[in-house]
Amino acid sequence: MTLKTKLLATTSAFLIASTGALYADGHATHPETGETLASDQTFTYRVGDESPSIDPGLVEDTDGADVVRDLFEGLYNQDAEGNLVPGVALSHEASDDGLVYTFTLRDNAKWSNGDPVTAGDFVYAWQRAASPELASPYSWYVELMSIENGAAVIAGDIDPSELGVTAVDDTTLEVRLSQPLPYFAQMVTHGTTFPVHQATVEEYGSDWVLPENMVSNGAYVLTEFVPQEKLVRERNPMYWDNENTILDTVTKLVVLDENVALTRYLAGEMDRTIVPAGQFPRLSEEFPDQAVSVPRACSYYYMFNLRDAAPEELQNADVRKALSLAVDRDIIVENVLAGGQEPAYTFTHWATAGFETPDIPMASMTQADRNAMAQELLAGAGYGPDNPLSIDLVYNTNESHKAVAIAISQMWKQTLGVETTLANQEWQTFLEARGNGDFDVARGGWCADYNEASTFLDLMQSESGYNDSKYVNAEVDGLLAEAKTSDNPQANYDRVEEFIAQDTPIIPIYHYASVYMYAETLEGWPYENFEQNWYSKDLYRIAE
Repeated sequence: MTLKTKLLATTSAFLIASTGALYADGHATHPETGETLASDQTFTYRVGDESPSIDPGLVEDTDGADVVRDLFEGLYNQDAEGNLVPGVALSHEASDDGLVYTFTLRDNAKWSNGDPVTAGDFVYAWQRAASPELASPYSWYVELMSIENGAAVIAGDIDPSELGVTAVDDTTLEVRLSQPLPYFAQMVTHGTTFPVHQATVEEYGSDWVLPENMVSNGAYVLTEFVPQEKLVRERNPMYWDNENTILDTVTKLVVLDENVALTRYLAGEMDRTIVPAGQFPRLSEEFPDQAVSVPRACSYYYMFNLRDAAPEELQNADVRKALSLAVDRDIIVENVLAGGQEPAYTFTHWATAGFETPDIPMASMTQADRNAMAQELLAGAGYGPDNPLSIDLVYNTNESHKAVAIAISQMWKQTLGVETTLANQEWQTFLEARGNGDFDVARGGWCADYNEASTFLDLMQSESGYNDSKYVNAEVDGLLAEAKTSDNPQANYDRVEEFIAQDTPIIPIYHYASVYMYAETLEGWPYENFEQNWYSKDLYRIAE
């Protein structure tokens, strides 16, 4: 029997068709809620640094992904609760053995220049993302999706044309997998799987992403880009659901300092900004309708450099475990951040769908007991007052990262006598240094690409593109591979988390909460979407 998943043809946000002009008069009401809409349908938000790329094939950070979801549309989107809803695809079928997925595409999807969006555009984009020529930092995602021949294409062993994806016709996309993957459909909401316009890419090369050149298929088009300052996108009249899009203009502002951004937010210059570390209790009292904290599918951690050329002391698992034990996570979440974050003793976020947090012995110990064990382990490794341990810790420029780094370096000093040198780097420089292994200990943050534990734990796989520690464990690799075809992979995930706690290639520090200030007139934010994937087309402003 063929499994068929049929998705609703409209999102829950906009059920009644209306024209764009209707939303501009200041007296219109939202078609579902009946709220009076503001005449000014703009949204301005702050980010802390410039994204390395907004090319779907190259995007690797969450802020860049937020932009890409507006400019481009993949097979499926997510609704306010994180459920799949139609994008370019209306539905899909999976074969009985789970190895072939057939997507039926809508026939009214267009590029911003009026060209139709076809199955061939997805084939081109996926082959491009996997190709050694593009050298995408996210090419490994194609292999993670278990797409047939993905690994061989990425390695350069075969031509990208042999990737297991075919345009049967303009509105039928066939994807062949090397093994069944129960959560495969969830993975196509990620930017790496979005289509790109082949003629534009081939004409302009790397400059195709500039406002004057870009052709995109999302609800918005790129109209202005000033690096390290702002990025502006405006409604795309060619978008298939433009008549149900309410926001006209979306502006991303780059403001490095969180406190400066908060001041500008309170002055009315922005509609969304992050709550600086430690300020949520105060702001939630002063602005209870604006300060929001909800769980977010991200984990904050420190990674050790385990390459052969890395410092010898970090090759010792007892040293790494001692440093992990000496981190008082309760102080980090309750005093330094104070925004609803949760202490982390596993890499996988506690709220991940279907995941049951395993019993990690460290988690049930008192901090005093952890400190005592840390001191014993470090002394056993030969470090102490006569031979102090020195560490370089690098993080990307951000006041919250700085506050956490200072607190942890003080914990290491007080408990273990460790001398820590802190260094901050601009985001793109930091990513390059971390990827090249130019660090002793580095800050890491991983946000789920889909809502399943493997999105975290696959980073521990030896060949993962974001295994920047270069942790290698054949048993972990086997457990992760086996989990992909298991009806109940929890036991495998438990063992991988146990290996992380035992070998300590990383130090899980806390599980994220999304802690932001939102303008009272901004509506439609998907607070219940665990991944916090938001689409400007689903947002709107109400009249004050």
